[in-house]
Amino acid sequence: MKITIVAGARPNFMKIAPIIKSIHCRKAAGASIEYRLVHTGQHYDKKMSADFFEQLGIPEPHANLEAGGGSQAEQTAAIMVRFEKELMEHRPNLILVVGDVTSTMACTITAKKLCIDAVHVEAGIRSGDMTMPEEINRIVTDSITDHFFTTSEVANEHLRKSGVAENRIHFVGNTMIDTLHQNLNRLVQPELWNAAALQEKKFFLLTLHRPANVDDPANLNHLLDTIMRCTGDLPVVFPVHPRTKKILDSIGFQNEKLVLAEPMPYLEFIYLVKNALAVITDSGGITEEATVLHVPCMTMRDSTERPETVTMGTNELIGTDPTKLEPYLEKIMKGTWKTGAVPPLWDGKTSDRIVKKLEELYNS
Repeated sequence: MKITIVAGARPNFMKIAPIIKSIHCRKAAGASIEYRLVHTGQHYDKKMSADFFEQLGIPEPHANLEAGGGSQAEQTAAIMVRFEKELMEHRPNLILVVGDVTSTMACTITAKKLCIDAVHVEAGIRSGDMTMPEEINRIVTDSITDHFFTTSEVANEHLRKSGVAENRIHFVGNTMIDTLHQNLNRLVQPELWNAAALQEKKFFLLTLHRPANVDDPANLNHLLDTIMRCTGDLPVVFPVHPRTKKILDSIGFQNEKLVLAEPMPYLEFIYLVKNALAVITDSGGITEEATVLHVPCMTMRDSTERPETVTMGTNELIGTDPTKLEPYLEKIMKGTWKTGAVPPLWDGKTSDRIVKKLEELYNS
């Protein structure tokens, strides 16, 4: 069995790392399995790419398509043209794509037009928000995928409703959590910890990058002001996404409690998640990590593609109106946040289940 594994952006790297480790374990045990790792180059900033490969033990990619930059359409086109060439020169039995970034959709379309099977890891998740590029990527990818590896029963049901046959849906769990488990004893205290005099469970962690939260300078200013006002004397650590930094610089927001930082490598960032009193975010993946680490999480979005983090985990869906955040911050400060549970199969063994199923499907 020959697999081409696709990764293009920071969220992908955390999802492919444990799959590659599982493949190496099976190869060492004598399994007939080979892979090529293709980095599309969608994220080309060092903090978004190279640091993650190094920290997570991901091997050097066999190919880098260097398709970063440009508009959504330009990037999609560049990935498709270059990935087609890659597949024609190194034709696999299947491609394996993860998540919901542009690379996921573009490479799936390219493979299917060459009559190559596509396998989607983290299939079936939906937010219902068609203004999100990721939602379009998910729907298009899942409409032509051959096999679907899912993180939850909610995702399974979305696929069933869209007409996917039961024998193509494989509920395996969450590879992001595999990476989390594999690295919990390797976390690195970031340099800002001592510089900002941070203490365990005595600071908030903030991440924002979605247009609804950061593109309107007045709204971003209101949101930050609300957070600063409702978090007592506790510091708020804010690793600033590149798209957010431009707006933040334009409004000149300042507060002595606000600790601004560059985007962080994985081991440093998860150190902060694990030790935070609570997380405020508009990222989907962080809600999963916070749930497994039992850290209270507030999601500044109107919808989520990971509802199990709310119904079972430590996450709450707040919306994008900053005023709605206040009562939730009050709960944190009073110590009355709900107790969350870990969703089924988020146990650190998902990648082994994926590789085992691929062997059953393609080595038989």
